[in-house]
Amino acid sequence: MSAARTAALSRKTAETDIQLRLVVDGAGRSKIDTGVPFFDHMLTLFAKHGQFDLDVTCKGDVAVDYHHTVEDVGIVLGDAFKQALGDKKGITRYGFFYVPMDEALARVVVDLSGRAALVYDVVSPTMYVRDFNLILVKEFCRAFSNALACNLHVKLEYGEEPHHVAEAIFKALARALDAAVTIDPRAVGQIPSTKGAL
Repeated sequence: MSAARTAALSRKTAETDIQLRLVVDGAGRSKIDTGVPFFDHMLTLFAKHGQFDLDVTCKGDVAVDYHHTVEDVGIVLGDAFKQALGDKKGITRYGFFYVPMDEALARVVVDLSGRAALVYDVVSPTMYVRDFNLILVKEFCRAFSNALACNLHVKLEYGEEPHHVAEAIFKALARALDAAVTIDPRAVGQIPSTKGAL
């Protein structure tokens, strides 16, 4: 690989203050501190299973709710991937993965198309891990998809325990994204689109 695919971004609003560093072609190392322990766990899994190096710090209004923190980190992470991938020459573009986590099975499919679209089909009988509402996983996916401008399809095939459900989704997202950003040795230097741009 001729150039390192990395990004370092910051974003500060009245609700969150985020610093993020990403290495796409990493080794799965991470330092995560968002002030939301369960979300930290999910981002750590995401980095490890996608083989991305990821450092994230976020100071957010978690006394109000976790929503702003989770959504804004999704925005910055999507922006970081967009910046790191540049013109996307040589990437595989598409990726999909199924991940089982005990009784749960999640499927994630991604297309780094330059167009934002989220299809999210997740129904869990229990929606909370302690005080973390699983609907925030959807908010993260929406923010990430919009910022990266990718098609993102997330489906929970089945599952009951909410921790397992969220973990399966984040791991599947990591592996699908890893597949999509991988350089195709047959298409080095080529844009993976008949339009000539993504």
